[in-house]
Amino acid sequence: MSENFTSPDFYNIDELLSEEHKLIRESTRQWVSKSVSPIIEEYAQKAEFPSHLIKELGEIGAFGPYIPEKYGGAGLDQISYGIMMQEIERGDSGIRSTASVQSSLVMYPIWKFGSDEQKEKFLPKLATGEIMGCFGLTEPDHGSNPSGMISNFKSDGDDVILNGAKMWISNSPFADIAVVWAKDENKRIHGLIVERGMDGFTTPETHNKWSLRASSTGELIFDNVRVPKKNILPGKSGLGAPLMCLDSARYGISWGAIGVAMDCYNTALKYSLERVQFGKPIAAKQLQQKKLAEMLTEITKAQLLSWKLGKLKNEDKATSAQISLAKRNNVDMAMNIAREARQVLGGMGITGDFSIMRHMMNLESVITYEGTHDIHLLILGNEITGHNAF
Repeated sequence: MSENFTSPDFYNIDELLSEEHKLIRESTRQWVSKSVSPIIEEYAQKAEFPSHLIKELGEIGAFGPYIPEKYGGAGLDQISYGIMMQEIERGDSGIRSTASVQSSLVMYPIWKFGSDEQKEKFLPKLATGEIMGCFGLTEPDHGSNPSGMISNFKSDGDDVILNGAKMWISNSPFADIAVVWAKDENKRIHGLIVERGMDGFTTPETHNKWSLRASSTGELIFDNVRVPKKNILPGKSGLGAPLMCLDSARYGISWGAIGVAMDCYNTALKYSLERVQFGKPIAAKQLQQKKLAEMLTEITKAQLLSWKLGKLKNEDKATSAQISLAKRNNVDMAMNIAREARQVLGGMGITGDFSIMRHMMNLESVITYEGTHDIHLLILGNEITGHNAF
């Protein structure tokens, strides 16, 4: 149960949270301790996604928590969403990826840009996990440069004919729908809802991963796929539409990375107090105290950063550059803490008896997806100087 995990709160940040926020944190934390932590190592070792968790993620409200209740969401605020991502990623980045793709990259665009018919058809079933979605933006030859995409569609009566391919797509092998971004005949980017079973639509799985091994990753292949025009998202076109979705996902990641860092810190602290060398716990040694003190410092800074960003998101004031800063800082922070925590554990740190090495490998994906570490640096640089260095 959650008693085994105590999240550091050195600056009494809980005082900034509502009672509802704390209840959401506790219920999500208990679910992770009961349903994720005991089984996740086995699934990561097998490189298998624990698909039985989908229904449970729906039950705890992890799919689209900020989506209005009339569409099956919980109508919660952005800090609630962040807290849920923090707690789920404490369990595993791959499970958080499943939840944040469903929420920020599938439900969010349908809610923000979809027709009433699309919202009513898809959102309630996505909220429960009855149907699962994925998000197709990245292509084999267009990763950090999504505007160069070659996926395209041409009008054909009441339908369009979609061709192209997407790569590195979380949830794609089992997704029932894909929110796909492709260019029309005028080279304008639009979002389309592509449904499982449409002829010419396949989702081959990506194997041999050393990272996100308990997550399902694949491709999206479109070979003359006939998609009804009523499946095109009417509310917004252009690259700005998928980038709004990415902002939502990046925000969630800024919180999720804190969860990883907390878990690594907690593991290192407990181990250092129990592991005796030279007649005393290694926690009594200066070098281990330095590691732990620096971990706590960086976690505390990240907590304040994401909390303030959540406040800005609630007021609809958060800019893309502010979100980039938090995603970049917090994931880097988590990577450094995972590496330092692993050293505290010595050789034990590389085994599956502890979560640290799995977190380390997962973070190599998290620092790459939803905008690489370097791309977020350039987004900030552009904001600061007014010069685009892409």
